[in-house]
Amino acid sequence: MKVFINKRIPEIGIQKLEEAGLEVTIPKEDDLKQEEWLKYCQNADMILNVGQNKYEKDFFEQCPNIKAIALYSVGFDHVNIDEANKRKIPVGNTPDVLSKATSDVAFLLMQTVARRASYYFEKVKSGNWGSFDPLQELGQELYGKTLGIFGLGRIGFEMAEKCKKAFDMNIIYHNRNRNEEAENTLDAKYVSFDDLVKSSDVLSIHANFTDEETYLFNASVFRKMKPDSIFINTARGGFHNQKDLYNALIEKEIWGAGLDVTNPEPIEDHDPILELSNVCILPHIGSATVEARNGMAKLAAENLIAFSKGEKMPHCANPEVYD
Repeated sequence: MKVFINKRIPEIGIQKLEEAGLEVTIPKEDDLKQEEWLKYCQNADMILNVGQNKYEKDFFEQCPNIKAIALYSVGFDHVNIDEANKRKIPVGNTPDVLSKATSDVAFLLMQTVARRASYYFEKVKSGNWGSFDPLQELGQELYGKTLGIFGLGRIGFEMAEKCKKAFDMNIIYHNRNRNEEAENTLDAKYVSFDDLVKSSDVLSIHANFTDEETYLFNASVFRKMKPDSIFINTARGGFHNQKDLYNALIEKEIWGAGLDVTNPEPIEDHDPILELSNVCILPHIGSATVEARNGMAKLAAENLIAFSKGEKMPHCANPEVYD
């Protein structure tokens, strides 16, 4: 069977696919135009997708030979699962292996914003160290404060555990389902969405994104947050309205924001939010460690190898396809 990988991944994944007897195609071009990407897909049996290429109805109609898709990501919001199910196409993802790495970035952003570290780093780089000023751009401490988690799954649990151990933070969360492990081991408390927004000193998003949650964090939500609160998003940029977030920051409705995802993504280089001293923005590097990226390559390859053998994908985003 033919496998198309749209960007080069760590060698461990490619090697596993080839050792399983699969024919792997990887284009030399790093960023394919839409029509070029589509041609490669039309000549493949399976796809290992890197990035946010859209898999909607028109894609499946134009690529009827595709039998399976393995995503090099945990999130699968760029795939129309209903359309995949209609065609009995399993969609694999890569959970667990990047939970620690992504939560590390959320933890990093929280501290960077709390102490305005990126702002001060820019001052040092520009040669504007300045003299000691007891009142200049002060940060805040996190000890004993309340961490609110929106989406307490694997990544959210890792973030909560770090905050509990490092800063003895109180953990509250809002989820589709209760997380008994977090309640038992971290003394986490389940609250309504409204209480999460109003009670969090740090509010960190770790949920899977759906279209229904587009701009869930908007002007009305930011107005309900504490004026000294920090907003963290390492999940998907679609969760927050970026203009509303900017306004909330300059109006001092919230204290600061740390983003590993933006809306739009990549962020426009003239976005005024980039000029704020109480903001830190990273270019979606949540999984950017050797360990996490190797693990993702391994899981993505294992999903396609299992399918090629007539077996269920070990990590499938739409397991109902096997019913």
